[in-house]
Amino acid sequence: MNKENYNVSEEGYYGEFGGAYIPEILYANVETLRKSYKDILDDPQFQEEYHTLLKDYVGRPSPLYLAKRLSNKYNCRIYLKREDLNHTGSHKINNAIGQILLARRMGKTRIIAETGAGQHGVATATVCALMNMECIVYMGKTDVERQNLNVRKMEMLGAKVVSVTSGNMTLKDATNEAIRDWFSNPSNTHYIIGSTVGPHPYPDMVARLQSVISKEIKWQLQEKLGRNYPDYLVACVGGGSNSGGTVYEYLNDLRVKIVLAEAAGEGINSGRSAATIQLGTVGIIHGSRTLLMQTKDGQIEEPYSISAGLDYPGIGPMHANLACTGRSEVLAVDDREAVEAAFELTRLEGIIPALESAHALGIFRKKQFNPDDIVVVCLSGRGDKDMETYINFE
Repeated sequence: MNKENYNVSEEGYYGEFGGAYIPEILYANVETLRKSYKDILDDPQFQEEYHTLLKDYVGRPSPLYLAKRLSNKYNCRIYLKREDLNHTGSHKINNAIGQILLARRMGKTRIIAETGAGQHGVATATVCALMNMECIVYMGKTDVERQNLNVRKMEMLGAKVVSVTSGNMTLKDATNEAIRDWFSNPSNTHYIIGSTVGPHPYPDMVARLQSVISKEIKWQLQEKLGRNYPDYLVACVGGGSNSGGTVYEYLNDLRVKIVLAEAAGEGINSGRSAATIQLGTVGIIHGSRTLLMQTKDGQIEEPYSISAGLDYPGIGPMHANLACTGRSEVLAVDDREAVEAAFELTRLEGIIPALESAHALGIFRKKQFNPDDIVVVCLSGRGDKDMETYINFE
């Protein structure tokens, strides 16, 4: 076992990454959240309500499925953690339910969120409908167009979707607008950040709420194999929520190797990529010190990926630290490789994955495993929202 500690420090840092770099107007909000989030999350009544909703509303536990034909092709034992089977179609609901329960306890009446692929927006709109709260979701115009079905779902659920037209009109720009809204409404508004990004305590809070994924993996492997850990954990990483939840319980267990897939877009060196860990340098984005794609004078470079959920120019500070310390291995998977991996899973296993999850599946053509290796892949979402992209991809 390892003497290193890859969890967040009391000060909100993962190694050199993290912190809370925020304007004065938000200090009280973020500080109140920092002081109360652990106590709220650990409270037995909160835990009971949270886990009851995960069971009866979300449909957890999500299955851990041995993908036999995929395993035969890549000569190892591949288990899929089926987050695609959750209510709303992805892992995002795990965090949204936890944060809205927390917001209610803190006396907030208005919820804002950002979304790229739309899955976090749908999850937030869903829990706001459930809890009868006002919901505003910021989404880049580019993503509104390529994820129109999710926009319609959010509106049907009662959310107001704000189309953002600044920058390249994707996730970064939606996040900027959500933060501006928070500036204007600090007292009654809770910002449900969907990934392990933002100022402390958000990266840790989101990872804790998503850690239900790795908690289930532990007992499911024990039940199936008589051991509670895999040889490898595999997930896609954009901001880092599904990957954060997948690795959380195993961060300090060095028997478990972590392999993450980030979006190479049209290629790492093409100028149209979102491979933040490969291309990024240390800077500050959306309230935390992390790796981000930026010019020499510190201007954020516009990311690109076929996947609306992975084209973020930064990375969560947990994942920046895991990559920089060598705890995780990060592979860049381009658009074509992701789409081919999606079609492969669909034909071999009858499961259509989200484009984000398809990036994780893309690592099998890049990395060799041994026949007795147990490889758990987080299948973070289902592919309904991406059907048009799959059909039109050339």
